[in-house]
Amino acid sequence: MSLNTAHTNDGVLIHMGEQIFLFCDDVTMEFHHVEQEVFRGSKRGRLYLTTHRMIFTNKNASDKLMSFSFPFVSISEVELEQPVFGANYIKGKVRAQPNGNWVGEAKFKLMFKSGGCIEFGQVLLKAAQMAMRMGPPDYAPPPYVPPTGPWYAAPAPAYAPNPTGYYGWVPPTDAFPHAPAANTVFMTDMPPPYPGINGYNGYANAPSAPGAAGFTMPQNTSSQDAKAAEAAQSAYYDPNKPQSAWVPPPSYYEPPPSYHHATGKKDQ
Repeated sequence: MSLNTAHTNDGVLIHMGEQIFLFCDDVTMEFHHVEQEVFRGSKRGRLYLTTHRMIFTNKNASDKLMSFSFPFVSISEVELEQPVFGANYIKGKVRAQPNGNWVGEAKFKLMFKSGGCIEFGQVLLKAAQMAMRMGPPDYAPPPYVPPTGPWYAAPAPAYAPNPTGYYGWVPPTDAFPHAPAANTVFMTDMPPPYPGINGYNGYANAPSAPGAAGFTMPQNTSSQDAKAAEAAQSAYYDPNKPQSAWVPPPSYYEPPPSYHHATGKKDQ
């Protein structure tokens, strides 16, 4: 997990080719067994489940913790809890990404004010299971690397689930029918440095990313996947529409501040 790396312009920041397939508002998150002060207290905001990770963005602009990214390769011991007294919740453990603005491990707890906890948890478990098939069980989270290029408003396919599903699995969206607003989803030109539910397919730079040593593109990579990898260098490629690609416009958004810059004034 990385801290304060997945937000910009009051929205969420995702990788090239990453898709958001579940979005939920009014979620409360708590951390336990972690010493850093930034994790203290309940955090309320929005939760995104993508093809590669879970992302939380905080609604409280004065909180030092504005966003946190949970790559599937960094989470473990995820469980759905249904207490006799009290609301259902999801709990689990997360490991820090190197250079991700915090260190160690932490336990987290997710509570859904508007319902949908069990449905979200079931999809999270399935997605994480699919992603982990792409790497060894002890795969460590790769270091967080800040985007080196521009970011821009994401194309519509980035925040809508693939209608044909992923390897035959179609994530249920009945409990979460709403998508994030178009002006709140932003994308970088960098591909995800860790596997998602589609493995590394379509992301040419991913296997050579820092911390991903030993990972290679599958030997049975199709010509369609090869085209996707090439297009991902400068455009959004939809494998379901191999005849077209979405080329990003020039960047006109300022980059999100670094963690230390964002919190420096508050610490003075």
